[in-house]
Amino acid sequence: HTLRSHRGPIFSLKWNKTGNYLLSGSYDKSTIVWDVSGDVGFVKQQFNFHEAPALDVDWKDDVTFASCSTDMAVHVCQVGSDRPLRSYAGHADEVNAVKWDPSGTLLASCSDDCSAKVWDLTKSGSEPLHDFKSHKQEIYTIKWSPTGTGSKNPTKPLLLATASFDGSVRLWNVQDGSCYRVLSRHRDSVYSVAFSPSGDYLASGSLAGQLYVWNVEQGVHVRSFKGKGDIFEVAWNVEETRVASCFSSNVVEVIDFRI
Repeated sequence: HTLRSHRGPIFSLKWNKTGNYLLSGSYDKSTIVWDVSGDVGFVKQQFNFHEAPALDVDWKDDVTFASCSTDMAVHVCQVGSDRPLRSYAGHADEVNAVKWDPSGTLLASCSDDCSAKVWDLTKSGSEPLHDFKSHKQEIYTIKWSPTGTGSKNPTKPLLLATASFDGSVRLWNVQDGSCYRVLSRHRDSVYSVAFSPSGDYLASGSLAGQLYVWNVEQGVHVRSFKGKGDIFEVAWNVEETRVASCFSSNVVEVIDFRI
């Protein structure tokens, strides 16, 4: 398949769980759901609700997804519907990322306005369930823990991690909206975070090449690695024995992790 319909660079790409649809978000302000179930991929539906480049997309289920944009808006859309199911306009600057929690009912978004917000799709209205404003600089990325309802670790509490250019990572309890942990060893912008498969550990990588692995419950770092260049992404293996990080210096480092 070569899928051509966007008129600008494509920033984000996600498969739905079934694997029949591919979702893309572009600088051309649109998001596209592609049907790739047959021999030839085609545009199932193009969504033109954003007024500026679409930066991130994330599936809620096989036909419903969220998108965010530099236009400060977050939209929840559905294949077959010609208007958003929900639109959230609470941010005051570019929205960098959107992520659904494991249950598919809570949507998190983060922004250059230094806030992260959690939206509850089961409730009507345009106000967020939580509005996290403790960071001092832009929040580039957010990640849900693989815990709570709908996850493989249903008895553990659900947490949201926010990573900021202020050098801190914050873990939020979404039951009561409190800040559960502040992880503040980084001296430079934190560009990427990843929970381990059990949810017991969190890896974070900074633009100075510093990788930390944290014990979530204790809020302490248990591993560190310093590489050359900036870290743009961190990732765990399924067995929770290795952490990989990729660098601006053209290398990928794989660190053994066993407590």
